[in-house]
Amino acid sequence: MKREVLSVKEKIGYGMGDAASHIIFDNVMLYMMFFYTDIFGIPAGFVGTMFLLARALDAISDPCMGLIADRTRSRWGKFRPWIIFGAIPFGIVCVLAYSSPDLSHNGKLIYAAVTYTLLTLLYTIVNIPYCALGGVITDDPKQRISLQSWRFVLATAGGMLSTVLMMPLVKLIGGEDKAFGFQGGIAVLSVVAFLMLAFCFFTTKERIQVPPSTASMREDLRDIWQNDQWRIVGLLTILNILAVCVRGGAMMYYVTWIMGDAALFAAFLGTYCVGNLIGSALAKPLTDWKCKVSVFWWTNAALAVLSVAMFFVPLNDDITMFLFIFVIGVLHQLVTPIQWVMMSDTVDYGEWRNGKRLTGISFAGTLFVLKLGLALGGALIGWMLAGGGYDAAAKTQNSATISIIIALFTLVPAVCYLLSAVIARRYYTLKTPYLAKIMSELAQGARRHQQEFEQLPVSKEL
Repeated sequence: MKREVLSVKEKIGYGMGDAASHIIFDNVMLYMMFFYTDIFGIPAGFVGTMFLLARALDAISDPCMGLIADRTRSRWGKFRPWIIFGAIPFGIVCVLAYSSPDLSHNGKLIYAAVTYTLLTLLYTIVNIPYCALGGVITDDPKQRISLQSWRFVLATAGGMLSTVLMMPLVKLIGGEDKAFGFQGGIAVLSVVAFLMLAFCFFTTKERIQVPPSTASMREDLRDIWQNDQWRIVGLLTILNILAVCVRGGAMMYYVTWIMGDAALFAAFLGTYCVGNLIGSALAKPLTDWKCKVSVFWWTNAALAVLSVAMFFVPLNDDITMFLFIFVIGVLHQLVTPIQWVMMSDTVDYGEWRNGKRLTGISFAGTLFVLKLGLALGGALIGWMLAGGGYDAAAKTQNSATISIIIALFTLVPAVCYLLSAVIARRYYTLKTPYLAKIMSELAQGARRHQQEFEQLPVSKEL
């Protein structure tokens, strides 16, 4: 492929796709547990189990979507059509998931399970092709870092737009009727997400052309699993999303019950999101200066230390907590673009190793483990709160619940970040010099194939 510098317009367009996804994803991560327990009125233990069981379906749907995308042939490419055609049903189901129909207790449980499952399926249909798209826009490592940096700056902005504006929208639309407010708020945000996905579709281009795969599903899955570096990045993805999901899901509870003032939530979350924006922007210059793998594991180590330090902050020291959450926001979002570039690198590594480029199924697997981390995080919050005797209607929580909320917000993420640092340092091998060798050999192979094609005799009938 002829390498070219991607335009700012295309980078923004690609980033808009993830901004749309984060409008929904971050909203679900931060508010859905709270919505189900405190607004819709279903038990936290059931919600946690539901989050986890939905991943069993993802174990089938995610690889299938990756395989379908790898085999798609259209005038718009392999991956872009799914982004635009999945956008409308995705938005509709999101509104349904945040609706509160007047049902019996069992009816509510069934409704929540069905709509949440549909939401995760439609997220799969849109987001797996979107993630794979980043691997075929360019094969230049520097352009990939730049593309992913733009992506996560805009993704963070989308998440901030959603999470910071959600509660004001709930109040503006619903007033005292929070159930209607949640439904109306997510409806507004879903329209914004659709417009962003449409912009992504119209401004991006698939440049790496790979023939549709003809191998069986079993063969592709075997090849992916045999890619040792893909397995490592998959594990890092679970740990990364588990850390942010547990902290994000516990944030509303932490601000309400530990800091003692639910009105601080918007400012607290906004501080974290501003840190995220800065972290996304820093990824490119830092990886230009230092190997991205070194930046990745050092940053995770720092996050582990800071998360443990948060545990010891006095309960009434709000200023220190705001400072901590800002720095953690910067560092967490610094490693996220790097992690997605590492996943693209494992696709190149797999092609170099076995001669097959499996972009769709690779990113499908990544999205599956990401959602597995999301589900484990949600389940962990639900189970621990239920085990501690959390009562949404109570004016105060018992000491066990208070301790659990603090641990969820600080110590659990610390363990995840520490494991990420150790695993990346010890087992991830695609550092800059080795990756440069792989890309050089892939480019030489592509040139040889092109020369062989050009030397083939042309039929006189053509």
